[in-house]
Amino acid sequence: MTVTVLALTTLALATPALPPKPVAGWPLDPRPEIVRGFELPAKPWLPGHRGVDLAGRPGQPVLAATPGTITYAGPVAGRGVITITYGAHRTTYEPVVADVPVGASVRTGTVIGRLSAIGSHCPPRTCLHWGLLQAKQYLDPLTLLATRPVRLLPLTARTATVPSPAPQPGAPPAPAPDTPIGDASYRNRRAAKLVIAAGAALTLAAGLLIRRP
Repeated sequence: MTVTVLALTTLALATPALPPKPVAGWPLDPRPEIVRGFELPAKPWLPGHRGVDLAGRPGQPVLAATPGTITYAGPVAGRGVITITYGAHRTTYEPVVADVPVGASVRTGTVIGRLSAIGSHCPPRTCLHWGLLQAKQYLDPLTLLATRPVRLLPLTARTATVPSPAPQPGAPPAPAPDTPIGDASYRNRRAAKLVIAAGAALTLAAGLLIRRP
């Protein structure tokens, strides 16, 4: 028992601790409209949308969605790009005019730059393209947020309609839906019909006996 406990303790100490998930927030305030969502391509070289486009306005402050370190702040293909690295994750923001230098540490909500209208992903509107990478794998940055849209289910389930079985040949007709078997008036009407039928049978039998020589 002691050897097992020591072995488990040694294994736990030897396993490196993973960095906690960053406390993330929206990179624009107030909460922006999502103009286009994340679309991971089937293959790395195929077209897709490696991030989300958030509606904004030119000059609007861009906030750090996660804590971390500024590892890039400069132009890429004519657009200003900022990268924040936190453990194995990197969040990217473009097009942004940077207000922070490379190497600066930021917290969630820190202003890192201003949204630029040059190089917007959704012209003629001005949008912030927000991306998330883990190593070289693109991920949906909305998964970083603690509060995501929730789809509520109805409180009561719909009643399923069960089809009625097909009538068997020679079987008596089923009662109408408004006259169920347990209804008293239905039972009374049926009993009256039986009494009338029995009376007619007795009258016929009596007539036959009277006419018999």
